[in-house]
Amino acid sequence: MELSPADDGTNADIASAAVDGHLAAGVDGIIGAAASSISLAVIDKISGSQTMQCSPSNTGSVFTTIDDNGGYYTRTAPPDNLQAQALGDLITADGYTDVAIIALNNEYGQGFADDLIAQLEANGASVVANVAYDPNGTVFDADVQQLADAAPQAVALIAYPDTGSLVLQAMIEQGVGPADLQIYLTDGTQSSGLAAKVDPANPAILEGVKGTAPSAAPPGGAAWFGDAFAAFSPGTDTIFASYAYDCLVVFALAAEVAGTDDPTVWVNEVNGVTKDGERCDTYASCLALIAAGTDIDYDGASGVLNFTDAGEPGAGYYDIWHLDAIGAVVTDETVPVG
Repeated sequence: MELSPADDGTNADIASAAVDGHLAAGVDGIIGAAASSISLAVIDKISGSQTMQCSPSNTGSVFTTIDDNGGYYTRTAPPDNLQAQALGDLITADGYTDVAIIALNNEYGQGFADDLIAQLEANGASVVANVAYDPNGTVFDADVQQLADAAPQAVALIAYPDTGSLVLQAMIEQGVGPADLQIYLTDGTQSSGLAAKVDPANPAILEGVKGTAPSAAPPGGAAWFGDAFAAFSPGTDTIFASYAYDCLVVFALAAEVAGTDDPTVWVNEVNGVTKDGERCDTYASCLALIAAGTDIDYDGASGVLNFTDAGEPGAGYYDIWHLDAIGAVVTDETVPVG
């Protein structure tokens, strides 16, 4: 197996050029893109060429029903309709009933917001403001003013770090920041570097902010992975690391079962290697079972995958986390959903 890296740049044009290069080189599979909006920009090009794509971090609910030319798109991260349940339950369990949402005006942000609204309302809470902000914007005072006017008890921000940090700056300036009310974040902004983006001189600026994200070390996952990753890349945020690893292993195992590196053949084995067989949690142990003619169930570093027909986990575990006084991500608990 050969690995050929390229940067998607969190930009559709950069990602499209990267995909063009991969396809011209004749790759069999592509791992990425990181953001749901970027995968949406390139998925037709990838699946149309009958090349496999696996994203470790696309959580947008749109991918569950997207046309992927017969299974050429898959993901190891569970969809946002599950994370929205975890976040909605966290907010209402904390006692908040008047909640405002501000979210990227793209597939990730608006899909997540819709699912979160449904969960909050099912839990008896009211959504007092639902603001969609421009993902290409740089000034968000007017968007944040809508939050302030609604006088919420808590705010859920669904964002990526670059614009999310600017929204948080505006929230702090307008009296609806973490010193004034409870702020909740999601996987898109789970980073120990977020506080420095908001205020480089004050690492405690986001202390107490809470959030949810697909678990970095879910129960049932390969227990060895966390220590191995920490040794390989000390100090690196672990979010989605295990999910990226599992994309690679699932691709390799599907090709082994099919007996070929032709993705038009092993595409049919991707879902099957994650369920309904004998459990294994490393490439080596799974490979030995395949060699012996045994049907496998790869439970990977990111947990029990059990892909549905849509090529995604049907359930997930979510970390409930907060940012501490030095801006670091601290996991409080892990909860199952689905």
